Amino acid sequence: MTMTAEPIREAYSFVCLHCGHAWEGSYEIQHSIDANGAPRADYYVRGVREPSPLTQNTCRICHRTTIRVLRSGRVAAARPLSD
Repeated sequence: MTMTAEPIREAYSFVCLHCGHAWEGSYEIQHSIDANGAPRADYYVRGVREPSPLTQNTCRICHRTTIRVLRSGRVAAARPLSD
């Protein structure tokens, strides 16, 4: 595997279409070229490799996989301000 660039940081917002639970996640993404010459992206959270949250994600509340991915900040923007 050949690394193609420095890791980048990306953040996403997620909402479960079944129960409505919403959360945000921040990832470090390492792009590389695999042994067959195909591009690949590996996702890391706090240094631990995880499946791509864009293709494999599960709701922490109801454990369903009907997840919508939104741009970063959408969950925080929808929460009411506390006094």
